[in-house]
Amino acid sequence: MVFDVGETLIDETRIFARWADRLGVPQLTFFGILGGVLQQGRPLMDAFHLVDPSFRFEAEIARWRAEEPGSLREGFDDADLYPDVRPALDALHAAGLRVLIAGNQPVEAGPALAAMDLPVAGVYLSEVWGVEKPDPEFFTRVEAAAGLPAAEILYVGDRLDNDVLPAQRAGMRAALLRRGMWGYLHAESAEARRADLVADGLAPIAAWIAAENAR
Repeated sequence: MVFDVGETLIDETRIFARWADRLGVPQLTFFGILGGVLQQGRPLMDAFHLVDPSFRFEAEIARWRAEEPGSLREGFDDADLYPDVRPALDALHAAGLRVLIAGNQPVEAGPALAAMDLPVAGVYLSEVWGVEKPDPEFFTRVEAAAGLPAAEILYVGDRLDNDVLPAQRAGMRAALLRRGMWGYLHAESAEARRADLVADGLAPIAAWIAAENAR
């Protein structure tokens, strides 16, 4: 079992709310812009540029970190963990499954996840690996980290383009989690039928795994 991070394990609501505050727009307005951009199939960063055409992500992050070194800013902590994460991971761990976390995340996400003391065998981040989803090399790294053939790995994420489809192309099975901005939109796509499982939370995924292993 390999889990993505954002909107799979971590609820990103507070992160985007802080971004809205940083950009100086009402949070509901920014959430609406984000949804509209994604519905149109445009990159997420277009929402930032709609609010501020001069916005440059890396430069703004650097300024934000300098101004608020002690705040979460674009990061997350235990309060952002979805409520179903610990019970599901505990159940998977108790069932003897090797559970990993691997997602498109900056280096700073490593200590944040480690501080949560989740029952996982390893945490792997794109910035550390130097490769991001949906690059096939990312999933080659996942397979190596799991120490199992690709066919024995289930990758769980909230996106078809970054998670489900590239994981399947790598020979893995893949579950689409129906939560977060991408999750709800992608679950409505015809391509969602290609997922091995579409679930509203982690508990159904854990139950599905148990049923598959019982066959």
